[in-house]
Amino acid sequence: QVQLVESGGGLVQAGGSLRLSCEASGRTFSSQAMGWFRQVPAKERELVAAISWSSGNTYYADSVKKRFAMSRDKINNRGWLQMISLIPEDTAVYYCAALGRNRPWGPGISDVEEWHYWGQGTQVTVSS
Repeated sequence: QVQLVESGGGLVQAGGSLRLSCEASGRTFSSQAMGWFRQVPAKERELVAAISWSSGNTYYADSVKKRFAMSRDKINNRGWLQMISLIPEDTAVYYCAALGRNRPWGPGISDVEEWHYWGQGTQVTVSS
């Protein structure tokens, strides 16, 4: 079983930056990828960024390209989401997630059902 713990959320002004961290513990991180989802009330959870654990290849939603960057430390089972040029529309609860163990990196990873492990979420609020 993989446990995921996020940290780094908070309140920031528009144009500011935040760095979210996700630590995977329990068994050795065996998922093929780590991702960051976000969710606002009455809307579905959406994948904003993901990284292949083996290759380091990344995925970004169009809404965050060139503003968000994901990285990982394979040795210490940590992942980060660096967010810059934040806008009020980025306000959401951000969740760290890991793909199901046998799910390979590739098309369809934006489907929330493919992600089997979740952190508790961290609030990001961007004020205008």
